[in-house]
Amino acid sequence: MPHPPPQGIGQPQFDLRLLRERCTPAVMGILNITPDSFSDGGRFNVPERALAQARHMIETGADIIDIGAESTRPYGGAQPVPAEEELARLRPVLADVVALGVPVSIDSMKPEVVAWALDQGAVIANDVWGLQRDAGMAALIAARKVPVIVMHNRACADPEIDIMSEIADFFLRSLDIADEAGIPLANIVLDPGIGFGKTVEQSMTVLARLDELAAFELPILVGASRKRFIASVSPSEPQDRLGGSIAAQVIAAQRGACIIRTHDVAETVQALRVTAAIESKR
Repeated sequence: MPHPPPQGIGQPQFDLRLLRERCTPAVMGILNITPDSFSDGGRFNVPERALAQARHMIETGADIIDIGAESTRPYGGAQPVPAEEELARLRPVLADVVALGVPVSIDSMKPEVVAWALDQGAVIANDVWGLQRDAGMAALIAARKVPVIVMHNRACADPEIDIMSEIADFFLRSLDIADEAGIPLANIVLDPGIGFGKTVEQSMTVLARLDELAAFELPILVGASRKRFIASVSPSEPQDRLGGSIAAQVIAAQRGACIIRTHDVAETVQALRVTAAIESKR
C-alpha cells in the first residue's frame, strides 16, 4: 500500500505543463550514488562528492536532478540491490540535494524507495520499468499525485522486432495501468529508454524517429548520454563520448524531446541554447 506523506509536511509539486512553455528542453542532471553505474560508478557514492556534484550541475544549468542509488545500466552486469541498501545510500544525501532548491527526481523501480524519497522532498518518480515491474508503483504515484517518468524497457534486445511499434505498445500498456490507478495524463512523461532492451541500431532508430512519439501528446524525455550506440559509430569509453552525446541530444531536442537527461550538464545546456538560437533565425 502506498504511504501518505508525513502529516504536516507539504509535498511540493512539479507542473509538467511548464515544459511546453520553454524554448529549449529542460536539462536533467544525472547523480548516480552507486559503485557500479556504467559511466561514473563510484565517483559520487560519497555524500560530500555527491552533494558537490549536484551543486555543480545546478550552477551550470540543471533544471532537475535525477538521483539514483541502484545501477540500472542497460548492458547487463548490474547487481540487484535490496531496498534497504538503496535507502542506506540515499539517506546521507537526498535531503541535502533537495535543499539545493531545484526539483529532484528519484530514479528507482521500488515503490518503498520512491515513497521514502518523496517524503524527503523529491517531486518526480523515474521508473525504468514504466509502471510494469511492481504493481505498487502506480498506486503510490496516484496517491502522491506526483509526475512519473514512464520508461520503455525489455529484459533483452531482439534485433528482429519493429522497435517503434514495440515502444508504442509498451507505452499503451503503461498508460492503461496509470489510468486504472488514477494517475492523470498531466502527470506522465514518456522515455523511450535509449539503450535499454535495444540493439545499438534500434537506439539510433528511436532517436531518428523520436517525433513519432508525439502522437501520445505527452512530454518526452531522452537519456542518450554516454550510451553504447555512440561507441558503435565512434569507438570510445563512456567518459569519452561527450561529442556523440551532444549530437544525440541536439537531435532529440529537434525531434521534440522536452527533457534531456545527461551526465554533462554545462555542455548540454550550451549546445541546446546555441541550437535554439540558430533555429530562431530561420
